[in-house]
Amino acid sequence: MLRKRGSLILCGTFLFITWNAILVLLLWGRPQPGQLGKSGLDHGEVPEMPTNDVVGDVLHMVDTFEAELERQKQILLQIQNHQSLWEPSNRDKPMVVVPRQPVIPILVIACNRVTVKRCLDKLLLHRPSAELYPIIVSQDCGHGETAEVIRSYGNQVTHLRQPDLSDIAVPPAHKKFKGYYKISRHYRWALNQVFKTLSHSSVVIVEDDLEVAPDFFEYFTALLPLLKSDPSLWCVSAWNDNGRDGYVDPGKANLLYRTDFFPGLGWMLLKEVWEELEPKWPASFWDDWMRQPEQRRNRACIRPEISRTLTFGRQGVSLGQFFDKYLRYIKLNTEFVPFTKLDLSYLKEETYREMFEKEVYSAPIVTYEEVKQGQLKGTGPFRLQYSSKDSFKVMAKNLGVMDDLKSGVPRAGYRGVVSFISRGRRIFLAPPPGWTQYDTTWG
Repeated sequence: MLRKRGSLILCGTFLFITWNAILVLLLWGRPQPGQLGKSGLDHGEVPEMPTNDVVGDVLHMVDTFEAELERQKQILLQIQNHQSLWEPSNRDKPMVVVPRQPVIPILVIACNRVTVKRCLDKLLLHRPSAELYPIIVSQDCGHGETAEVIRSYGNQVTHLRQPDLSDIAVPPAHKKFKGYYKISRHYRWALNQVFKTLSHSSVVIVEDDLEVAPDFFEYFTALLPLLKSDPSLWCVSAWNDNGRDGYVDPGKANLLYRTDFFPGLGWMLLKEVWEELEPKWPASFWDDWMRQPEQRRNRACIRPEISRTLTFGRQGVSLGQFFDKYLRYIKLNTEFVPFTKLDLSYLKEETYREMFEKEVYSAPIVTYEEVKQGQLKGTGPFRLQYSSKDSFKVMAKNLGVMDDLKSGVPRAGYRGVVSFISRGRRIFLAPPPGWTQYDTTWG
């Protein structure tokens, strides 16, 4: 388009100069007064009388020349004014403002496991941008070999060291739980570094024994706007507590849920929520503390059908609790889901609650024996009803889903309902219709 515009201007200029050159030649070629009509005399014509007003002739020539210059000027102006016919204009088009993609730091909580390398290798493998997803490794314990592994990544990660390695005084009954006290202290320090020192507005927290899925970053990027805009949410987690192979639908990698249970194990937190939690942060058992009603305040988290993290850390302060029976069998998603291109508005509170309850309570009710013995007819989903803490625990345990409750909330539960797959069919382990709130004595 610039070449075309330049050619038109050059063409117009050339015509202007050529025309004026011809005009000057014509004027210069006018015969002198004494020579007027010589050729006419040869043909017997009557000559015009010459004029002796030379000054008048010159002025006439000047006037003619100026008039022609003015006409040529108008032609050039018309060429400039009509350039929009050849060149598209953006003046009347609305300005498109491309929103700046937010920076989401990944905070890796590390201590004394050199296997942090597996965690970091996967994060770096799947990370789409170093600028948008800076990796911050916060190390406690002062373990030299682990520090050396972290340093080997150079400027690909930021290595922070928790400065307070002092011993912690704990109640005598909690002597064997001292590790949980140190973890809680480390979390508080590390999150303050992210939000207060580095001034980030959100963070995704992973521990050094987690491996991430290929769409881990895509998942959190897509859900950050929802977390910011929906006050009924307070976290996004990559984890499904009942996400073992055979208990999830492998064809529903894009399926997401709201859950009243805080899952952890790869989760996103906003600065505003940290400012709410930090002043009362507990001395120990921070994850169970997060599951208490005083912190949760009837807010939910988002979780996936198929987990976007996998834990490989059997050794740790929990001494392998749940690992051999549940955690080692969690299915890690392998299919990249373009969450940022999907409509996730169905996860908003009112929309989701209405849709979820309709699906659950319109499902035909079945008995525990029918589910356990594989006697269900049809494709499902089906509703299996519990009426007490004991009935929930018995059915959950015997069907292979996690049966523990925290402040009355079952793992992966939403409004008392736990969704899972049994023998290829969707089962809703649900309380009776009309459920209103959790019983905190169930726990």
